[in-house]
Amino acid sequence: MPVMRWAHAPSGRRTGASGRVGVLSWARRHGWFVALFAVAAALRATAMLGYRPALWFPDSYTYIVTVMRPRPDLVRPAGYSMFVKLLEPFHSFAVVAATQHLLGLGVGALVYWIAARSAPRWIAVLAAAPVLLDAYQIQLEHLLVSDVLFMALVVAATVLAMRAEPPAVAIGLLLAAASLTRTVGLPLVALVAAWLLLRRHRRKALAMLAAAVLPVVAYGAWFYATYHRVGIIGADGAFLYARTMAFADCARMRPPADLAVLCDARPPGRRPPSQDYVWSADSPLVKLPGITFTAANDGLARRFALLAIRSQPLDYAGATLSELARTFTWDRPVYPDAEVYAAYEFPDRAPPPPVRYPAQVGADFARQYERGDITTAVAEPYAGWLRAYQDLARLPGTLLLAVLLVPPALTVLTAVRRRYGRRAGAPATGGAWLLPWAVAWALLVIPPAVAQFDYRYVLPAVPLACLAAALSSQPASMLKDVHVFIPGDVRV
Repeated sequence: MPVMRWAHAPSGRRTGASGRVGVLSWARRHGWFVALFAVAAALRATAMLGYRPALWFPDSYTYIVTVMRPRPDLVRPAGYSMFVKLLEPFHSFAVVAATQHLLGLGVGALVYWIAARSAPRWIAVLAAAPVLLDAYQIQLEHLLVSDVLFMALVVAATVLAMRAEPPAVAIGLLLAAASLTRTVGLPLVALVAAWLLLRRHRRKALAMLAAAVLPVVAYGAWFYATYHRVGIIGADGAFLYARTMAFADCARMRPPADLAVLCDARPPGRRPPSQDYVWSADSPLVKLPGITFTAANDGLARRFALLAIRSQPLDYAGATLSELARTFTWDRPVYPDAEVYAAYEFPDRAPPPPVRYPAQVGADFARQYERGDITTAVAEPYAGWLRAYQDLARLPGTLLLAVLLVPPALTVLTAVRRRYGRRAGAPATGGAWLLPWAVAWALLVIPPAVAQFDYRYVLPAVPLACLAAALSSQPASMLKDVHVFIPGDVRV
């Protein structure tokens, strides 16, 4: 039965006192998490004080162009731009950064909340710690890029899909929003649908698919009306081409004449990182007439890439695994180049203004949005504290791999012990960890398979990997209705 003590309280004062007692009682029971959350909030407040109003990445300016001139972009969908557009009445990129910090805190709290329902609280605290304390996560939240919003949408959709009675429409809309924020969200729709079917939620799977597909189709109609092209971006062929240039050998592929113009005579070991084949003036694709992402150029790049994959499937697999392996290194080597690598570090001075014309246009629009200067002001000592903290506090890739190996390892260990009677009668580890674990792997594998590895692409997978490890640590079943304590000691 629900507990509703407030209904019998004779006065508002009694109800308020009961609420305070309930909150204090909760805080005592979850003291370690409260302390962790307070530290995480203080670190984010330090970022707000140290780097005002926010930090800029080369992609940031393109997003702002779409904010101020709403239309589909050829390279990235407009979901993040619409998020920034919603905050436009504040005319402050500091508000955008603060909102992203709140999303990061919210994801950490959600991981703890779900993990603590089936695992010891100390394990739940450990599961929430990386997203709350990782310095690169905090820096990413302060960057004007789409990844934090994408992470929050995917984690929320995954958690809802794990419930005993998953809200199909809400899950679908969250995944649609994620897909229109970063296209890597599209395969997750199929993954979550498979999960719902596995749990025999056939109708919910269909409802989720409808809720996810309809917004994407509507966006695709807008994209088609703008460019007369089918899709939600116009650069997937170019990025896949860039991926295959790590191994593509035209002597083996024997491309037709129209595709041969995209060949690179240099051996793979002497070629630049994949991103250069999309952005560098020396790229065979960039040298083609017209902009890189015209329908003709992108279609040509896609045909070349698919021919390379068909001709050299093992080389493609090897190149993908080689890029994926960068995720799991202990240290953090410079990649793909010094400029991009430096953008993920808290700087010691204000970054220079953009030099490329499209970014300059974005900077002009950004000044209109801010109604003032957008130059990042580096304020000491707060910025220095964060730089020192970033030298120490991060989740090494090797440790992330260990976290990802925990769920299957514990499942196998439990099965072996039950098989040989070492823990006779012990319940088997539940399957609640499977979905966040699979989504985490998808987020890590897809970018190296279709484009390239990037450090910021790793971070959205971390909270899901940690949640999966926490859920696998104890016998568990599918998540049931969540009990939430609110002031007045009302359990709903």
